[in-house]
Amino acid sequence: MGAALARAAQWTAAGSGTGTLEITPLNESLLNQIIKFVEDFSARHPREAAFVFKEPLEWKTQLDCSAFGNGYEITEATVQSEAKAKDGQSLLLLTKSTLRVRSFDQLSHVLQIAMEKKLKEVQACLEANRDPIVQILGPEYGTVEGEDRSILHLLEKVKKGGDPETEVKMKIFLLLHQLDLQLLNSSLKQISQDVRLNPAAVNNEVNLLKNFSEEGEDTVLESLEYTSDYVFSNGCRAPPWRQVHGEICYLVINPHDTDPLCITCSTAGVFLNGEYRFFKEPTYAKNFQRMGVVEAKVSGQSQSLHDFVEKKVGEKVKSSASRRAIEKKKLEPSMRWKNAGLSVLHRKKHITAKAARKDAEEDRRRSSTVSPKIKKKGNGISSESAKIQPASKRKTSARFNNVSESSSETEEDEEQPVRHHEGGTDLPSEYWGIQKLAKYLKGGNPTATVIALCSMKDFNLAQETCQMAIRDIGCLEVLINLLDTEEIKCQIGSLKILKEISQNTLIRHAIADLGGLEIMVKILDSLDRELKCLAAETIANVARFKRAQRTVRQHGGIKRLVGLLGCDAVGSTSLTPYQAKDTEMARCGALALWSCSKSTKNKEAIRKAGGIPLLARWLKCSHANILTPVVGTLQECASTPSYRLAIKTEGMIEYLVKNLSSEHEELQMHCASAIFKCAEDKETRDLVRQHGGLQPLSVLLANSENKQLLAAVTGAIWKCAISEENVAKFREYKVIETLVGLLTDQPEEVLVNIVGALGECCQESVNRSTIRRCGGIPPLVKLLTGTNQALLVNVTKTVGACATEPETMIIIDRLDGVRLLWSLLKNPNPDIQASAAWAICPCIDNAKDAGEMVRSFVGGLELVVNLLKSKNKEVLASVCGAITNIAKDEENLAVITDHGVVPLLSKLANTNNDKLRRHLAEAISNCCMWGRNRVAFGESNAVAPLVRYLRSNDPSVHRATAQALYQLSEDPNNCITMHENGVVKLLLPMVGSTDETLQEAAAGCIANIRRLALATEKAKYG
Repeated sequence: MGAALARAAQWTAAGSGTGTLEITPLNESLLNQIIKFVEDFSARHPREAAFVFKEPLEWKTQLDCSAFGNGYEITEATVQSEAKAKDGQSLLLLTKSTLRVRSFDQLSHVLQIAMEKKLKEVQACLEANRDPIVQILGPEYGTVEGEDRSILHLLEKVKKGGDPETEVKMKIFLLLHQLDLQLLNSSLKQISQDVRLNPAAVNNEVNLLKNFSEEGEDTVLESLEYTSDYVFSNGCRAPPWRQVHGEICYLVINPHDTDPLCITCSTAGVFLNGEYRFFKEPTYAKNFQRMGVVEAKVSGQSQSLHDFVEKKVGEKVKSSASRRAIEKKKLEPSMRWKNAGLSVLHRKKHITAKAARKDAEEDRRRSSTVSPKIKKKGNGISSESAKIQPASKRKTSARFNNVSESSSETEEDEEQPVRHHEGGTDLPSEYWGIQKLAKYLKGGNPTATVIALCSMKDFNLAQETCQMAIRDIGCLEVLINLLDTEEIKCQIGSLKILKEISQNTLIRHAIADLGGLEIMVKILDSLDRELKCLAAETIANVARFKRAQRTVRQHGGIKRLVGLLGCDAVGSTSLTPYQAKDTEMARCGALALWSCSKSTKNKEAIRKAGGIPLLARWLKCSHANILTPVVGTLQECASTPSYRLAIKTEGMIEYLVKNLSSEHEELQMHCASAIFKCAEDKETRDLVRQHGGLQPLSVLLANSENKQLLAAVTGAIWKCAISEENVAKFREYKVIETLVGLLTDQPEEVLVNIVGALGECCQESVNRSTIRRCGGIPPLVKLLTGTNQALLVNVTKTVGACATEPETMIIIDRLDGVRLLWSLLKNPNPDIQASAAWAICPCIDNAKDAGEMVRSFVGGLELVVNLLKSKNKEVLASVCGAITNIAKDEENLAVITDHGVVPLLSKLANTNNDKLRRHLAEAISNCCMWGRNRVAFGESNAVAPLVRYLRSNDPSVHRATAQALYQLSEDPNNCITMHENGVVKLLLPMVGSTDETLQEAAAGCIANIRRLALATEKAKYG
């Protein structure tokens, strides 16, 4: 267990102190396995459970004295077990909040008493006892690196005999060692799922496939070749300008049964793309295809290729043309930056010697004007002779470092600076005032510099004219240089100005280009609290684009910012001056983390730095000024599973719900947004309800003016409505009526959530009637004409649910809603196609003259049949469902038969997807009612795969399959095929099913087979 805790468990430490176990799925899995081991220990190993530990396991518990019952002596704040060791000491002792346990038997009792708190108890125990074997068996059995000889010593003692305790120790040691191996294997499986592709792994996979690739029908592939034979030193074959985007190599695969496939292998996975040439950018399709499409293009012998690429699937929707345009824009500064002396950042290698000398003279001339009186950090030069180094010479390549990071942080995601009017006429007096101060800022002693900074601070720095003045006359470079001095007052003055002007997009990019972020990160280690606060606030302003967020992380800024959250002022109502400064420092740190948390890698860095428990602590405070950035950070990070799990397990839902009733709309919005992202999980939805969060959400719907708040609230309601218990509460709070009233004149972001929430509520008949009664059907049908993909998915689901009511179906039909749904089958998005097809099913079921209505759609039936060629399983299942309903009308069945529905359905028979199996079997059953379709299904080899469906564990699949087989058994040849595939043995138990439909179909199929057998015998023997 010690090895698993040391090597597999994920530990963290925020600031100083002992490490704590992170709240991650891996750790939760390890803890649950340890809990199961301890709980079962007493029953499985009673002799070993009574063994008294060498030293007690001691930790801070959350259990009360009142939790202990029989077998324990309770006196005031102390609990002792009646069971004693040989030395007279209790095997369990609880004093105040400290628990000491000396046997596995008592540990098992503690877990039984802890109930839902058992995970927390085990976590606290392991955090306090990093190597529990030392306490249990003694220090000589502790976990060591290298060869562990402790078990050999035990064996020698056992051989000598005469000591029963040694035998017990031996067995406990082996049991713990077995648990250790189990935990390590479990963690290895989980960790291996997160490993990214690398050149060596790709090369191994390709070489393996090449062994099975050659001409001939008995091979997997005809050929598999790299597009380039040149291998770079890092193992990649992609050209360098593609390697920076994570691409490794390109493959051309020639299957036996389809056209050649061009494959891109990258660190993010394996992708199917257009043709590639070494000196030409790869041409990705507008909607980059997952490798799942290979399943359709490579069938039969090429299935191994699908297995190879399926494990690394991803999506890319990147245009190389737009990337080149952005990079070109990024590398070309405006003329005003060149005039300000910043062009050295972008100097090209082919610059002429004359231009280089001119730039060097310019730099020397500028540096000579900078204050010689302020001493630089870390050198021994006197303050009279020291000069501030121009920032343009320092860290000039900062923005080009680590360009090969993951595609989630490419420059394409950065905010693009807005270029403003460059005219220099009619400038206001503030511009010239700042220009006059610049010479004192550049050339004065420390005192003059401080005075100049104070004077500059008096200007309205929120005004764009003042911001551009500071940039244009070169003051920005000097302000950043001042951060790298030992003069605290100069640093504070400079940061106060930078904090104000960094609200400007151009200034933010300039500060990052000049290396300002790196210096501000270093300042976070300062002892001066005000200085740290200002640095963190400025970082919060600057780090609003990807490159800046990456720079903060790479220079250790995340860990330092998390450290700012660690103080003891949480929960204090009246703060001392010292605590107030701590709270302000935490607020500034949370602001900076909020900005940085928009990067995926930064979210992970915050978690590893121990940010989650600190954010959870600050969530309990009552100050809105710090709650807003804390909740903002949490809701930003809640897009990742580990944070959602932590928000649930750390008890944060209660405080998110509490702050929904805050007076601050921004805080309410972030709380609702966090709930929106977390409520996909059922336990979280239940917690929101249990803590009374549904009512404040329903109340916030009344604030329809604040669209951002409305979007977050409707999103939270949507996800909470997935649970039926929550829907009942929403009905009580009249939420459905309010949502229907909001269906008009709202942004699409809000409409997506509103319609999604109505779709979940529509699962109950009473709510469908409410929507119809409140006039919700016309606006819903109108939304079917929109173009927003997410909105169309939700609105088709909602309209389909409403169509199950005959009264509502009349309104939908009158508003031409069915035609609009049918037209959405042409949409290229498979999610919309599937949702529209599911919605069509109840429309056909509940329409008055369904057959005539379907035939009235020109080309509608052909469109449905052609969708059976889709590669998306959900689309196929939904289309089969629609065909099941269409085929109930004889004329429509004849039409779809002419369009080739039988062979297309037969091709789908070899599927393992139970949902598709069920609807496919139902479609085949109904399609058998026309002409020679039964015979055609048999000729298309659809019968044998259907028999295999009976081995599924899904009862609904059994019922649909039995019905299909009953219809197919009307043809003698099909009966023979069924019998050969063992259908009778599978159907016989189903004849005794409680499901009458299944019972009758199974019996009917067996009867048809039996009749055929009797007829054959009669013909044979007379």
